[in-house]
Amino acid sequence: MPVASPVDFATYGDYTVTPPTGPANSPPGRFRGRLTADGSSGWPAEPGRYHLYVSLACPWAHRSIIVRALKGLEDVISMSVLDPVRDGRGWAFRDGPGHTADPVNDFAVLRDAYDATEPGYDGHVSVPVLWDRETGTIVTNNYPDLTLDLGSAFDKWAVPLDLYPEPLRPDIDALNDRIYTTVNKGVYRCGFVRSQGAYDRAVTSVFATLDELEERLATRRFLFGDQLTEADVRLYVTLARFDAVYAPHLRVNLRRLADYPVLWAYARDLYEIPAFGGTTDLDHIRRHYYRTQPGLNPSRIVPAGPLPDFTAPHGRGPRFVPGGGVR
Repeated sequence: MPVASPVDFATYGDYTVTPPTGPANSPPGRFRGRLTADGSSGWPAEPGRYHLYVSLACPWAHRSIIVRALKGLEDVISMSVLDPVRDGRGWAFRDGPGHTADPVNDFAVLRDAYDATEPGYDGHVSVPVLWDRETGTIVTNNYPDLTLDLGSAFDKWAVPLDLYPEPLRPDIDALNDRIYTTVNKGVYRCGFVRSQGAYDRAVTSVFATLDELEERLATRRFLFGDQLTEADVRLYVTLARFDAVYAPHLRVNLRRLADYPVLWAYARDLYEIPAFGGTTDLDHIRRHYYRTQPGLNPSRIVPAGPLPDFTAPHGRGPRFVPGGGVR
């Protein structure tokens, strides 16, 4: 299978995002097809039809990877992982540790999928991408909708786990909006803003929300009690990267995650669930951030640490088993 040539910053330059304030302001997904169990959306849930293109480094893609695993859809929706290091060509398919060539279309770079769907595509090339084998096009690259659809449309073949229960949806949406604005995006604002005042506001906002979450999780196992939800998935992907890259690399360093006894235990509790811990790759995460953001790390040297120990006992109860409560 063809693959992209090795990363070459001298020839291709750095991958850039417009506007130039980093991933916090990356544009929303242009392709917004929705998967439905009955096919009423035009994209029916069918085993073997769809393929996920992802990066283990990207938190937005990590959400989809986690939900796919939580729902037990590994044999229903195939998946391939891109090289975490991007030069000016963007996300690319290469053989390497934890990433491979494209087994579905023999694309060399992910932009090929966008061009196949919309010839001459001139927008942002992002992950995750859900590809439809039948039509040979992208269904969606809109990550908020994708996890909701993966969590519900394939229930006929999935683990019985409702991550977005109807009675809790208004509360989940409200908490997700706050976490997205102040934490998921907030860490990037700390790293990519261009003034002291903007940085001060961003870092204050991140830790104000983390302080609130520390208090909230002191009285419940997950964000909505004993029930694992979409909100936990969305928070985890930031916590998993916090001490390893966000604190040292993006200057989100007022406190470490490890300085929050409850939040740190909560993150380890989630990590113990294979869908979370088994999809968290700190090597991909470090190489992506430190090698592809030269404005923050001109040397592109990837540091050896920090090495947060997510396997340490968390003391929050028996291991949670998706579809089966705890064990």
